Amino acid sequence: MNKKIFTYKKSGVNIAAADSFVNFISSISSKKKGKKKFSNIGGFGSISDIPINIKQPKIVACTDGVGTKIEIANILNRYDKIGIDLVAMSVNDLIVQGARPLIFLDYISINKIDLIKLKSIIKGIIKGCKLSGCELVGGETAEMPGTYEKGKLDIAGFAVGVVSKNKILDKNKIKENDLILAVPSNGLHSNGYSLVRYLINQKKINIKKNKFLKTELLKPTRIYVREVLNLIENNLINGCANITGGGLADNVKRIIPNNLIAEINLSKIKTSKIFKWLKKNGITDKEMLKTFNCGVGFCLIISPKNFNKIKKYFSKHYKPYVIGNITKGKNKIKLNGNISWI
Repeated sequence: MNKKIFTYKKSGVNIAAADSFVNFISSISSKKKGKKKFSNIGGFGSISDIPINIKQPKIVACTDGVGTKIEIANILNRYDKIGIDLVAMSVNDLIVQGARPLIFLDYISINKIDLIKLKSIIKGIIKGCKLSGCELVGGETAEMPGTYEKGKLDIAGFAVGVVSKNKILDKNKIKENDLILAVPSNGLHSNGYSLVRYLINQKKINIKKNKFLKTELLKPTRIYVREVLNLIENNLINGCANITGGGLADNVKRIIPNNLIAEINLSKIKTSKIFKWLKKNGITDKEMLKTFNCGVGFCLIISPKNFNKIKKYFSKHYKPYVIGNITKGKNKIKLNGNISWI
């Protein structure tokens, strides 16, 4: 009597392919000062040192994903940038507290192991870690047939950083008459893609044939770690905000003390082509402002005397500029004027 043989591989899970992917991650590690990086990958857990030069160290942790931007990557079959996005979404949150990113872990869940896709994503994650000055120390890849449709996947990231107690950026450092600076974004970053995809579907736009959208929609999130940490180290900022979901108002409001208002002049904001394109294609000003960064990827709150010093830390295309100031009041945020979409 023939008996049907049941195996994990026949159910849709290929452990050998997953092991091959882990070996790939280890193989692309580089040697630095005689010590192999990513040496923890493949183990049950990751062990890392806390820098010894940090006085009264405090640990800061963040987690995030790239949302439905992953669907754009699926449509265009390009995965080399979303790994950078994944790192950026967490490390840009870490620096808001003044923390220096130390380690990063990823979680990738996929219908079926696809080494081409996964290798491309990991290369992006490693590049994002390099830009952030942190180390990829481990992660998890889960093959989940039945949970995800054919070709579908999702990714999440986890970052841990450290900050000296006396360097923590808290609300109490923000004062009346401080300036609010906008640091330019690199486009949409990783927010608002459900609305973007809805618009594209409703208008029946083929992004594979649209050179502008193919470029813009997969631009990686700008990483602000190096510049912001330099500002913190030199005591040049009083507060900062990562402009992600909820847009400018919701994110700046999170760092404003109860007795102060962040007054922002929207007419000062410098928008880029992708936001002008979205506005032109039927999204209202109100929806633009609460969904997208509209050209402002990060905000700094500073003493006016430090403005010229701060600009020196940024490259030509990401020079911060004034969009508002801090005044007394109870509402935390006030938007004046209108963004120019011309």
